Amino acid sequence: MEQRTEQNLSPYRTYSRAEWARLRADAPMTLTSDEVMRLHSLHDRLDIKEVEEIYLPLSRLLSMYVDATQRLFVAQQRFLGTEDTKMPFVIGVAGSVAVGKSTSARVLQALLARWPHVPKVDIVTTDGFLYPNAVLAREGLMEKKGFPESYDLPALLRFLTDVKAGRRPARAPIYSHLIYDVIPNQWVEVDRPDILIVEGLNVLQTGRLPKDGKAIPFVSDFFDFSVYLDADEAVLKDWYVDRFLTLRGTAFRDPKSYFHRYAKLSDTEAVETASGIWERINLVNLHENILPTRQRSDLILKKCSNHTIEHVSLRRL
Repeated sequence: MEQRTEQNLSPYRTYSRAEWARLRADAPMTLTSDEVMRLHSLHDRLDIKEVEEIYLPLSRLLSMYVDATQRLFVAQQRFLGTEDTKMPFVIGVAGSVAVGKSTSARVLQALLARWPHVPKVDIVTTDGFLYPNAVLAREGLMEKKGFPESYDLPALLRFLTDVKAGRRPARAPIYSHLIYDVIPNQWVEVDRPDILIVEGLNVLQTGRLPKDGKAIPFVSDFFDFSVYLDADEAVLKDWYVDRFLTLRGTAFRDPKSYFHRYAKLSDTEAVETASGIWERINLVNLHENILPTRQRSDLILKKCSNHTIEHVSLRRL
């Protein structure tokens, strides 16, 4: 009785994998197996079945949201008598380190860009809006990298404001995972996309609300739809450690890599090092900043240990 009451009061309607897959209806599969294989990140697993059963129905749902939002925008223009430029539909993708945000964002981009009217779909990661390492070191924040205070929030908000206002082009800084730092004087330009996907750890964060009622914008205020990728803590840790071990034998071997010092660790040393980083930094960030924002998303994709989505929760309208 108690469980049934909680489900009735939940703002979400939860679907099993099979139930969600049926919502694809007649949406055509527009990606090949080879294209799907090129979309996933190093440690993620993704196959065409996952795209067909999870991401294709989500793409169909998003097409409805985009269409409805555009109609509402036109209706508001008529009401106000304005001629504003068309605003892009902004999708936020949030979740823990190692949960697979980048893979999900790229799959959505590939599917959305192949709708019949071929919309322009861009991706921006909030990593580019991290403060440079020199600033983080000066402020004693290197151990807090990825926490809300490590981001140049005003710059991120200005970027999103420019995108929503149709200013062209809007520029976002570029982050290098090789050197573990923002690349000076390099930018990615976003020029009036139809859809923009913003991917990052803390994109659903709100921060402390003002007691005087003054407007304080949050990143999520610019989202038209948001997705939270979820997994159990033990699973996330295993994925993080596995990724660290893989990178030890690949990217970390590059002398330019910030983590080059880890390339010669033994298996035992690498597991201990990765586990320590996870417990000291990423797990704390998950508990304090990321997981509390899960209920602010429009859609929750719950992953199991083999990286597949086991169920989907969609916020009720």
